[in-house]
Amino acid sequence: MKPLSFLIITYNRVNDMLALLQNIAGLNEATTLLEEIIIINNCSTQDYNLVTDYIHSQPQLPILYLIAPSNLGVAKGRNYGLALGKAPIIIMLDDDAELQNKDCLQLLLQEFEKHTINERTTAILSFKVLYYDTLLMQQNALPHKQYNAYKDKVNFETYYFAGGAHAIKRSVLTHVGNYPEQFFYGMEEYDLSYRILDAGYSIGYTSKVVMLHKESPLGRQPKEEKIRMMWVNKTVVAYTYLPKIYTYTTAILWSIQYLKLSSFNVNGCIHGYKQIYKALQLTQRMPISTITLQYLKKLNARLWY
Repeated sequence: MKPLSFLIITYNRVNDMLALLQNIAGLNEATTLLEEIIIINNCSTQDYNLVTDYIHSQPQLPILYLIAPSNLGVAKGRNYGLALGKAPIIIMLDDDAELQNKDCLQLLLQEFEKHTINERTTAILSFKVLYYDTLLMQQNALPHKQYNAYKDKVNFETYYFAGGAHAIKRSVLTHVGNYPEQFFYGMEEYDLSYRILDAGYSIGYTSKVVMLHKESPLGRQPKEEKIRMMWVNKTVVAYTYLPKIYTYTTAILWSIQYLKLSSFNVNGCIHGYKQIYKALQLTQRMPISTITLQYLKKLNARLWY
């Protein structure tokens, strides 16, 4: 079995998906190191013939292209794809991305081999993310909220990962469970991260693997509904894994952020709190251990919101 696979969820980005496949095909030792390249079309409304024609023209690449039965969202879409693969390390990328360094597959394997931090085996490596057009670092893709303190580090130990720019060991998912399917959009990274850290693994960052993200440095403002999803989901994550005080602070501080980004939509804010109340009634608390909480604080994790 070859050690690596790609898993990409695509939706309405035909040209970007085609460019990413061409990028993967040009990586060093792609045919030697890749067990599979799994592409899940999340019920796109666009014609993907450009992509499928390219796949048919590249029989040397182990590409599996499937259309999902419905728009599964990010987490459920990844789980759908995970069931179709078998490589021990899975590289998760956004479909509007490319990898900058042609030797990134070899570098990734080297980083996993040497990453045992404080006797914790590394479960995930999060990549450096630069804007495709400017090559400036994407601040919100660095997996630590203390940006200035961590942005220039080559490697560091952290407490969550960049959802569209990371690699994860399949054995870890077998141990702690897959991506949380109750979250259609947003904050699945934190849910999985807390389970991984509580199981005794570590999460690492490496600047040696660089993803180029085709997003404007001005960012894409999420729609109001997505902002509310992130607020609700982050509160559910805090309630599930952290001491209860963080549930209250997360709910309140994220509601302030929601109001700010939604032009003070009070009705939407009320709806968000109703969604939180309903979600928490259905959520079982699984608090992380005291040891894990201390570990998070040692990593300077932002827990309040």
